[in-house]
Amino acid sequence: MSADTVNTAVNEVVEAAVPVSTERFLTFSSDGLNIGVSTNYVIEIITNHAITMVPLVPDYVKGIINLRGQIIPIIDIRLRMGKPSIEYTNTTCIIVLNINSVYIGIIVDAVQQVMDIDQSKISPVPVENQQELISGMISSSERSVILFLDCEQLVQTY
Repeated sequence: MSADTVNTAVNEVVEAAVPVSTERFLTFSSDGLNIGVSTNYVIEIITNHAITMVPLVPDYVKGIINLRGQIIPIIDIRLRMGKPSIEYTNTTCIIVLNINSVYIGIIVDAVQQVMDIDQSKISPVPVENQQELISGMISSSERSVILFLDCEQLVQTY
């Protein structure tokens, strides 16, 4: 065996031994953007739930729902990110999140899929385009870019 063959074999073993830090993300669309949220936060996805309006809240807070006795504030993620409002459709749904024991629902245009993402491949958002609710982004083979929702920031600013 040559030294190059041994080095290649050793490198392959070392690379295989390095654990890949993957995390599952639920992807959804909002205003043409593909956004992912860690499945660690996702409780459930609901449709056609009656939202009770609450006075004197920001326009992106659509109200509250009673989900099996739990009162959950509902945020329209489009409006929260400064995008225009649209009429809800049959693909519009609410993703219920549990962020550090705080329950919150986000209205999204459509849920897409659950993906395993290698966290080392997630890049920071360019500073000039930074959005306070987006923690990173990744280029994907089937989609151009997936942005990642910063759930901690979402709870702090709602």
